[in-house]
Amino acid sequence: MLRCVKTEDDPAHAAVTLPVGVRDLLPQDLPACTWAGSDTHLRHVERELARAAAGEVDYLAVCTPADLPVAIGGIDYQVSEGAGTLWQLAVMPALQSCGLGTLLVRAAEQRIRDRGLRRVALAVEEDNPRARALYERLGYAAYGREPDAWDEEGPDGSIRRHETMCVLMRKNL
Repeated sequence: MLRCVKTEDDPAHAAVTLPVGVRDLLPQDLPACTWAGSDTHLRHVERELARAAAGEVDYLAVCTPADLPVAIGGIDYQVSEGAGTLWQLAVMPALQSCGLGTLLVRAAEQRIRDRGLRRVALAVEEDNPRARALYERLGYAAYGREPDAWDEEGPDGSIRRHETMCVLMRKNL
């Protein structure tokens, strides 16, 4: 259940409660996921869905009653032996801090358990303290740092390299 209370002293703002569910992300969902990243990113997600069909990854979607994804994220089973690695977790910006990230991570942890694995890992950018706070609240502990990089498409269609430092986190399930 999604309950998002972002009210202000303004009658135009109200609390909303909606049931949500978690399911596999499907290729036909991608046009509704433009909030999650650039066209380049969504093409990458589409390639990862082919890996999901092969059982190498799971890619999950938290969906509204209209079956629209409002949070998505992947679990890669090929990165670390004996563990599932969470990656590309995203929540629709307007719905952040409403519990969707927690629901997504817990559903991912259950998928990992269902495969008989007892460890989960992830990397979070150092300049994303909100995400790191969520993971710490859910029991993840930092154990190291490593750089990461990827190509991003700009609004003008140009491609630029994004480089960042990530905190490595893990949790025993």
